Amino acid sequence: MKFEDQRRSMVEDHIKRRGIETEKVLNAMLKVERHMFVPEDLRHLAYRDSPLSIGQGQTISQPYMVAIMVDLLQLNPQDKVLEIGTGSGYQTAILAELSQSVYTVERIEILARNAKEILEELDYNNIYFKIGDGTEGWEGGYPPCKEFDKIIVSAAAPDVPGSLLNQLADGGILVIPTGSRYFQDLIVVEKRKDKFITTNHGGCAFVPLIGKQGWDN
Repeated sequence: MKFEDQRRSMVEDHIKRRGIETEKVLNAMLKVERHMFVPEDLRHLAYRDSPLSIGQGQTISQPYMVAIMVDLLQLNPQDKVLEIGTGSGYQTAILAELSQSVYTVERIEILARNAKEILEELDYNNIYFKIGDGTEGWEGGYPPCKEFDKIIVSAAAPDVPGSLLNQLADGGILVIPTGSRYFQDLIVVEKRKDKFITTNHGGCAFVPLIGKQGWDN
């Protein structure tokens, strides 16, 4: 089966049928070629609904988990998005399809550089990259940006890092898995003036978020 057909089946069988109905999210996942973001020897598995190794002890997230997290962000075309954990760059591409700009942070340099190379080859020009501690958000990144409409974290923290809450704009939404190193809950935080409203969207399992406001190595 061709990659295009596999991608269509992935979206229909593993995303749409499991309750993701937002048309623009489905269209973005139909467009972005997941096989471009996995190692060549795993490309035949690219459209299975499972995480895959991308090296350095990291994974490309399960497609359904990407879809549900992106859906929870409620993205708008004018949004500035902060992504913590560039990883393979797959989710970064999905976000770039749905927002004005994406500011993405990755602590592992080789992953950041590989993702940047792939995304540039695919002609994305609304993505900015930073190599560093994701728990500190975009601090010190270029171009400077102090607030983000949406923040998405692709690794698990023991709690929501305060620096990320400080970088969330009023009316903004943050999606993050929090809990132990081995099992977490998917948390959505909405900022309404000076208040943070938190909702729990069920269990999940992510690699740990390493950093000053996350887990130690």
